[in-house]
Amino acid sequence: MDLFRENWGQNKSWMPDMPAVKSPESNICRCRTTYVGTRPKVRYLKSEAMKGETILMTGATSGIGRAAFIALADMHPNIVILARNETKAKDTMREVREMTGNSNLDMIACDLASLDTVRRAAAAFVASYDRLDVLANNAGIISGKRTQTADGFESIFAVNHLSHFVLTNLLLDKLKASVPSRVVVTSSYSQFRGHMDFDDLMAEGSFRSWAAYGQSKLANALFTFELARRLAGSGVTVNCFHPGAVRTNIGSGMGRAATLAYSVASRFLISPERGAETLVYLASSPEVEGITGKYFFEKQATESSPESMDQIEAQRLWEVSGRLTAKWLDPIN
Repeated sequence: MDLFRENWGQNKSWMPDMPAVKSPESNICRCRTTYVGTRPKVRYLKSEAMKGETILMTGATSGIGRAAFIALADMHPNIVILARNETKAKDTMREVREMTGNSNLDMIACDLASLDTVRRAAAAFVASYDRLDVLANNAGIISGKRTQTADGFESIFAVNHLSHFVLTNLLLDKLKASVPSRVVVTSSYSQFRGHMDFDDLMAEGSFRSWAAYGQSKLANALFTFELARRLAGSGVTVNCFHPGAVRTNIGSGMGRAATLAYSVASRFLISPERGAETLVYLASSPEVEGITGKYFFEKQATESSPESMDQIEAQRLWEVSGRLTAKWLDPIN
């Protein structure tokens, strides 16, 4: 059952959602969750709380990203999603448009496993949009075997950390020009079991799926806290969160045995809609205006892992990430 220890340690939210409606004072998309059997049916209550704002998201076509995409679209901002599969992205946008009535949805082709396409996507966004109010670094992968990107990086570390490191740095000027603005990073409780192996970041000597995933989620938290320190006083806030033990397809690349185990255990996992609540909260709520450098779980700031709070390690990761991706970090004109 190792597959299902991911996010399990702090997870107190595996029971079905209780119906809830957010107060009118909150910018969070108000919703009510009901159940048909064991499947959640979420009804979003109309709001235009984010009209005129622009959100850029990764990982928005499935799982908690898709659920957050729907909830945020219902507040009527402009939303741009980065997606590798253009057909799936367009189908998702059509569905979200029909569900929310928000026609201000766009996509930019981007494969996070290729930093060339990350750079092109960032350039396309900068050329097309005047502002960036929220950057949601949500996409993540795990794989049962070690693979390598075309850039020569181990895939889990590249997609989960390096791609978002490059994307965020290329968009910092746009974020600063749009203050108050926010960066939201999807981390995980797996960071508590992660460790930064600076002698073998790419797992060339030894590869274990969950160790590589935990390292990447720890890197997400270290990146969040270091970026928050670097942007202190700028008006750009940076926070990360643990979504809980969510019923998503992130483990689909783990092999047949893990897929079977997942199908058995999925009844105990929370819905993507429930897992997305903290992402939506951090992206939209006035309650977190000005709050930065925090780790959230169930919409509450909580303790991150001891290693993630090591400022020397965070600075080292920043410097190493900068060296690894230097050829992609030149400012966009």
